[in-house]
Amino acid sequence: MADNRILLAHGSGGKLSHELVKEFFLPVFDNPILNRLDDRAEVEVAGVKLAYTTDSFVVNPLFFEGGDIGKLAVCGTVNDLAMGGAEPLFLSVGFIIEEGFSLDMLRDIVTSMKKTADEAGVKIVCGDTKVVEKGSADQIFINTSGIGAVPEGVCISGDLAKPGDKVIINGFIGDHGIAVMAKRQGLSFKDRIASDCAPLNGLVKKMMEVSKDIHVLRDPTRGGVATTLNEIAAQSSVGIVLNESALPVREEVQAACEILGFDPLYVANEGKLLALVPAEIADRVVDAMKHHPYGREAAIIGEITADHPGKVVLATGIGGRRIVDMLVGEQLPRIC
Repeated sequence: MADNRILLAHGSGGKLSHELVKEFFLPVFDNPILNRLDDRAEVEVAGVKLAYTTDSFVVNPLFFEGGDIGKLAVCGTVNDLAMGGAEPLFLSVGFIIEEGFSLDMLRDIVTSMKKTADEAGVKIVCGDTKVVEKGSADQIFINTSGIGAVPEGVCISGDLAKPGDKVIINGFIGDHGIAVMAKRQGLSFKDRIASDCAPLNGLVKKMMEVSKDIHVLRDPTRGGVATTLNEIAAQSSVGIVLNESALPVREEVQAACEILGFDPLYVANEGKLLALVPAEIADRVVDAMKHHPYGREAAIIGEITADHPGKVVLATGIGGRRIVDMLVGEQLPRIC
């Protein structure tokens, strides 16, 4: 580890984040539940299968086009539960607030959390508040934990991808990262770019009405689509081929990425999911997704192969192929 110190890149969700987890946390906290490395843990209590997850939010700025730290905190935890097919039920919330923080801003944040929780159908049932001296934090940090119920017959995990599976995404990529960057840097674009921040449990429920035989669900947040697919390829020991021409990217996001030197595949999302499903049900799943507000631009963007296990390959629009690696370094810190 560089200079034996934590770097911003350790929070990117990319290679350094994974090294941190594998070298420092997994060896100490080692247990079969944690070692699955899914978005949430699954435990059985009194014969009931539960999903449990926790996440912390340090986004800068606190308010951005299409969302805020409060909405982000609820959506992030709801979505981590939904990526296991679970029905989110209850959330906790912890606030670390810097001395001098605006009470009006706090009211706006908690109001946004309530509105988002209502949309997702979850209740915020417990919490904690700590206040630290001015200069000891950056305005406000939020932690949320969540519990959900996993329906009978549902088994979704990052290690269940199979050759022949199709890779589905529910819409345009990169919106959240570019929206936050624009607000942070005071950038303006001809067309409005808003975060895609949204609770996806309703969309997942719609998908599971088609079939419970969904192998993998994952939300491509930090590190974007590229990093998330690399995680899945490694977990399942499969190869993944992406079709560049099928990737849904808004023209204004693509233009912003070209100006800023970003690749949309690595830009964070907060209202997107990747689904790996058997080929025979893929079209029906996409059709069902298109009938939900958060899945109208759903598309098949790739497939799973037995070739090049552990690697993601992009089939380019000009007929070539290139390796798409996990994010290296820190593209945009404090994105969630």
